Amino acid sequence: MIEVPRTAIELAKRFEGFERKVKRGVEITAVPYICPAGFWTIGYGHLCDPMHLPITEAEAEVYLARDLQSALAATLRYCPVLATEPERRLAAIVDFTFNLGAGRLQTSTLRRRVNQREWAAAATELRRWVYGGGKVLPGLVARRHAELALLM
Repeated sequence: MIEVPRTAIELAKRFEGFERKVKRGVEITAVPYICPAGFWTIGYGHLCDPMHLPITEAEAEVYLARDLQSALAATLRYCPVLATEPERRLAAIVDFTFNLGAGRLQTSTLRRRVNQREWAAAATELRRWVYGGGKVLPGLVARRHAELALLM
């Protein structure tokens, strides 16, 4: 069984961050917030209900591990060629899937390019996924740049 690449975990943590910290007693917790794309989120980019209780960083790590495992499974389902490619390529697309969802990967031209092992064309497709709420988001531009460095 293929494990979530460490690089994918690091990318997700770097770009999601442990957001909206509040002090609860001696613990630092995260509370739900609306991400730049307009979704209720908690911890490291975990989608949630706006009434979700605050979570600790340890709890956020558990959510992240589960979310990345789901992203890995979807990535390998839709891009099976990545099972035999260098781990860095798998990490790039797992992070993309975690960030944007399996449905976006499934219906994308990016998926087709990856499965055809057309890496330059895949990189071009990856660069297009920088919009949130109809606007180019600097955080997504930076994230896609980091994924591109792994893909190529």
